[in-house]
Amino acid sequence: MQTPPSPPNQPVILGFDPGRQKCGLAVMGLDRKLLYHQVIPAQDTINTIQTLRQQFPISLMVMGNQTSSSQWKQKLTDESPDPLRIVLVDERYSTLEARDRYWQMFPPTGLAQLIPQSLRRIRRPIDDIVAILLIERYLERLTD
Repeated sequence: MQTPPSPPNQPVILGFDPGRQKCGLAVMGLDRKLLYHQVIPAQDTINTIQTLRQQFPISLMVMGNQTSSSQWKQKLTDESPDPLRIVLVDERYSTLEARDRYWQMFPPTGLAQLIPQSLRRIRRPIDDIVAILLIERYLERLTD
């Protein structure tokens, strides 16, 4: 698990990419500063969100509206002692976009730089990067 930086002074947004086996989480400030991102097993989601809420001043959760989102929304509402306000965000094409963002965040080194991006293999789940993109989509929607 990542060591979080000191909590920001402003409210932050929790991004949540729900899944059946694993979920992506991200915490980002309104200034778009990324504070946390992690892929976790689905069964650890509620506890991890509670821990993040203790570490960061989370004001709301943005969640993808596709894979099992309605079940997750219900579960989060039922099982959280103090449920967050949840905003659903269109997550179409987010996995494709997350693949591109992965290479921006973790550029290849050495000979791997010579391999075309479409042929490179991503060696870890990218659900957390999808959660980052969901927050960004939400913030873009606010400014449009």
